[in-house]
Amino acid sequence: MTFDGQPPRIVGVHAHPDDESIWTGGILARHVARGGIADTITCTWAAGTHRHGELITALGRLGVERLPEMLGYADGGVPESAPDQPRFVDAPFDDAVGSVVELLRRLQPDIVVTYDAYGVYGHPDHIHAHRVALAAIEAAADSHLFPGRGSPWQVKSLYFVTIGQDQMAGGWGDLVAKTTDPSTLPGTPADRIDVVADVRDWLAVKWSAIQAHQSEFNRSRTLKSMAALEPAALEQLMGVESFQRRDLVPGGSDLL
Repeated sequence: MTFDGQPPRIVGVHAHPDDESIWTGGILARHVARGGIADTITCTWAAGTHRHGELITALGRLGVERLPEMLGYADGGVPESAPDQPRFVDAPFDDAVGSVVELLRRLQPDIVVTYDAYGVYGHPDHIHAHRVALAAIEAAADSHLFPGRGSPWQVKSLYFVTIGQDQMAGGWGDLVAKTTDPSTLPGTPADRIDVVADVRDWLAVKWSAIQAHQSEFNRSRTLKSMAALEPAALEQLMGVESFQRRDLVPGGSDLL
C-alpha cells in the first residue's frame, strides 16, 4: 500500500514486554521499514529491569529505534517486575488512564493498537490494558479531562489484536491452552475481523524479536512449545496478524 505523505503514526498499548513482538511484530517491522514511526507503551515491568532491557532489544530487532514508554506497574504474580508498585490490575484506574493520556497527547498517534475486549485469550492484564487504552483515548481528546497533562489529541483509529477461529484451530489454541482453559478459547468469527495482515515476509524479523525476550523463553511453556515447531507450522502460526478496527473520526487511518 502507498500513503499520501507520511505513514500514520502508531502507538501500541501492551500489558507485558513480548506482547509487542508476538501480536504485532510483523506490522511493526513493516511499518518502520516503510518510514513510519511507532511507539510502545508497556504497562508492566519497570525501567531498568531485565525484561525492560529485553524489550528494548526486541524493538530494535523490529527496527523500532524509539525507547518504550513504561507505566511501571507490577506484572501479576511477579513483584520484582516493579518493586514497591501495585499490580497493574490493582492500581487506581484513573492513575493508569491519566498516564496513558499524557503519553498519547505527547506522542500524537494516528493509530492505537491494543488487545480486543477479551484480551485475545482472556488474560486479565490484557483485558485491563484494553480498558485503560479505551478510556485514555476518549479522555485524551477531551480538554476537560486531565487538563494538566498536555493538549487534547484525537486518535483516528483503534486496532484490536484478536485471534480468528481458523487461527485458533490451526495451532494457537493448542499453544495457549498450555496456560489457559481450552474451553475459554473460542476464537473470533471471521465476520468480526476487519484486517488480516500477511506478515510472512517479516517473519524472520518478528521471530528474532520474540527470541529477544529470553527470560520468557526460560519460563513460558507456550514460547518453548512455539520454538519447537517446524518452520512451516511456525509460519502458519505467526505469519498472520488479525485485528478488529474501530474508526474514531470519519475515514479513520489505515494500518496497512
